[in-house]
Amino acid sequence: MTDENDKKRTADSRQDRLKSALRENLKRRKTQARERAEMTGPSHNDEPSLDEETAGKPGR
Repeated sequence: MTDENDKKRTADSRQDRLKSALRENLKRRKTQARERAEMTGPSHNDEPSLDEETAGKPGR
């Protein structure tokens, strides 16, 4: 009976550690994404892409 309880506690503590690690990882990734977005700022691309430039023109 003791072995079963130890296994269950070990599994529960492992699950708790994994949940905590995943939560911390998600927080860190969100923070990094926000910092990157602030550094780059909004992107305004005024130049047309190649597809837009040649669209509708015959022979290209």
